[in-house]
Amino acid sequence: MKIAETIQEVREQVKEWRKQGLSVGLVPTMGYLHEGHKSLIDCAVAQNDKVVVSVFVNPMQFGPTEDLATYPRDLERDAALCEAAGADLIFHPQPEEMYHDDFSSFVDMNTLTGGLCGKTRPIHFRGVCTIVAKLFNIVTPDRAYFGQKDAQQLAVIRHMVSDLNFGIEIVGCPIIREEDGLAKSSRNTYLSAEERKAALVLSQSLKEGKALLDAGEKNAEKIRQVITEKINSEPLAKIDYVETVDWNTLEPVDTIEGPVLVAIAVYIGKTRLIDNIIRQ
Repeated sequence: MKIAETIQEVREQVKEWRKQGLSVGLVPTMGYLHEGHKSLIDCAVAQNDKVVVSVFVNPMQFGPTEDLATYPRDLERDAALCEAAGADLIFHPQPEEMYHDDFSSFVDMNTLTGGLCGKTRPIHFRGVCTIVAKLFNIVTPDRAYFGQKDAQQLAVIRHMVSDLNFGIEIVGCPIIREEDGLAKSSRNTYLSAEERKAALVLSQSLKEGKALLDAGEKNAEKIRQVITEKINSEPLAKIDYVETVDWNTLEPVDTIEGPVLVAIAVYIGKTRLIDNIIRQ
């Protein structure tokens, strides 16, 4: 498996693969890979001849008070996981390779990004869309793989691909959880032992919400109430949001009818964690 640090290296390698008629899958990541990322790579390996994994902590999607400097990084560990999973190339650029000094072009969106995580992270999705569009132009994959845990991101990327006519299939992959239910996340490493235990309230609250949905509950406010009460029962938890939205538009709903996304963001201590369930 090769590690490329420049755009030119990636383009030359993909060009060689294309000459051989090979299909290419892309798994965009910010590194510090875990089983959730591995599930994306596994899916990409199963569906493509060659797989590129990008490992890039994208400064453009972090706000000034967020954890860019402390976000966990371990390329050696990431490379071992990628190689074991069957990836063919890691693209690991430095920020200056992706954003030259006079960089001034962005990909933005005026739908899907105003609520949920976009409400408290107003620049986040402009950074996400810009870097993903750049990766698509650099790698030119047939398919790209994103996890359901970042459900709003998945919806935003699908919309961007449709709007901008990228000829790329976006594949959403299920949330991977720890045995006790906590959604796997690179930020879980920030949690103390006490906080790690408290973080289980996210999946537990969603489980209660799902039970209501499965029982046929149509009142979205009742579902939000049950989830909110469960989270508030945990002293270390502070709610950022609890929302029930249309899965296609991400607009809030009052009545459960079509596909819905029940999404939560919760601070456990200083660590912000997200989780969700999608009911098709």
